[in-house]
Amino acid sequence: MGRTITLAKHLRREELKTRYQSSTDPVESRRWHLLWLVSQRWYLLDAAESIGVSYSYARKVVYAYNQGGVEAIKNRRKGRQMSSRALLSVAQQAELDQALQSPAPDGGLWSGPKVAQWIAHRTRREHVHPQRGWDYLQRLHYSGQRPRPRHVHADADAQAAFKETCPRELSN
Repeated sequence: MGRTITLAKHLRREELKTRYQSSTDPVESRRWHLLWLVSQRWYLLDAAESIGVSYSYARKVVYAYNQGGVEAIKNRRKGRQMSSRALLSVAQQAELDQALQSPAPDGGLWSGPKVAQWIAHRTRREHVHPQRGWDYLQRLHYSGQRPRPRHVHADADAQAAFKETCPRELSN
């Protein structure tokens, strides 16, 4: 059996339920739901399991509420702008798209590391991680397809002659 945990008297049980039901942010709603269940004398472990959070997270929510009140339950990540970490501007991406139309500098196919080297050269960065090159390949809708390998000693004339004389069942 678990232990019942007590909440500080910041809000009454009905107010906790109202905040849980009226919250539009999913993180805050889950926190209010947890607090409402705990206010009804649910064991913390059972309340955490019923709303799908870990026991340690539930303890942190209750502790924060007891210490900080209503303000501690707010989702601080809500409305925060994520910083843009784009390596290339829109114009540079268009330039990369043009460069991808031609063969890679070494004559082979474009790959993540090759695009990363191109980006490092264009932006005068010391190093660009190969994964970032792959990210830009995907952003520009390039896939990792490669042409079929050809045998070094293959005879193109013999292959064409075989295709002409081959029975119809084998040619499909």
